[in-house]
Amino acid sequence: MKQNLLDFDVQQLTAWFAEHGEKPFRAKQVLRWIYKAGESDFDAMSDLAVSLREKLKQIACVQAPKVMREELSDDGTRKWLLDMGTGNAVETVFIPEEGRGTLCVSTQAGCALDCAFCSTGKQGFSRNLSTAEIIGQLWWANHQLGKDAPSAGSGQAQGNWQISNVVLMGMGEPLLNFDHTVSALRLMLDDHAYGLSRRRVTVSTSGIVPAMDRLRDECPVALAVSLHAPNDKLRDELVPVNQKYPLKELLAACKRYLEKAPRDFITFEYVLLDGVNDSVQQAHELVRLVSDVPCKFNLIPFNPFPQAHYRRSKPEAIRRFRDVLMEADIVVTTRKTRGDDIAAACGQLAGLVQDKTKRTMQRPVALHD
Repeated sequence: MKQNLLDFDVQQLTAWFAEHGEKPFRAKQVLRWIYKAGESDFDAMSDLAVSLREKLKQIACVQAPKVMREELSDDGTRKWLLDMGTGNAVETVFIPEEGRGTLCVSTQAGCALDCAFCSTGKQGFSRNLSTAEIIGQLWWANHQLGKDAPSAGSGQAQGNWQISNVVLMGMGEPLLNFDHTVSALRLMLDDHAYGLSRRRVTVSTSGIVPAMDRLRDECPVALAVSLHAPNDKLRDELVPVNQKYPLKELLAACKRYLEKAPRDFITFEYVLLDGVNDSVQQAHELVRLVSDVPCKFNLIPFNPFPQAHYRRSKPEAIRRFRDVLMEADIVVTTRKTRGDDIAAACGQLAGLVQDKTKRTMQRPVALHD
């Protein structure tokens, strides 16, 4: 079987070339062709020796996941359903905004835990994605957006067709698939591959404390933590991993992470559920909880899905909740709902994952909205 070169970060690819009798600089040449040029045809890699191109054609390939379906939202959000084989698929979402384009990437086929307010979790868990399957989502999106980009003078904003930010907030808990996630992160950051700033790459976690410490030491990028509750009792219900890593341990890990983080704050994600976690009293409790953690809050109106037992908080409740945080000098944004007409909004990604048995086997380990 041919080796998929998307499975290697720069150190791994360098070692692989050495195993095949090639000099280390060849790895960086190939990385630039694959990621900067978006090239998968070895014959097109013109600065490689012909003998090396022929060797690569025999033993290697550049293979991103195949696209099964694409959907386009009225607001410009695009969602791709990508085939991961053996009946599994994941969803990748591109969100165009003025001045930047954000790609939301999945790290698992399904989700290992059943979060009550998350459609992805309701679909069950199948398996971790490989490095090639994670970075392949970015490779595919760059290729597709480049192909579809409007020509100069068309009047359509060029920036809306370029990926400037990557968030690992799609299907799955990134830190539960740590090694493959970090390899993909290294490719996103490496100057010979995508060369993104650490500040523009964000990992979202439900609070896997030991893995947060590993990420801080091995590949610190921007960190977002799915909080969703101001106390352990409610978070145990909404975010089951809290039973293993309660808030005191989670917030201590957040402070440790900031020692090496590229940003001087943690982003806390907070899905607002009507009558559950959106009261003014709970907002004050939240302020007390994070008083010694440099942070900002991303308030997320709940995105309904079939069989959901929760409702979106009313606009006035969201405003009151936000105002309490802002009065405490906390930076707050309220996420604009994007792509909900194609089920591409936060908490709606589901794909075609049906196997729920493995989720039960792994609980409680991780939860991601």
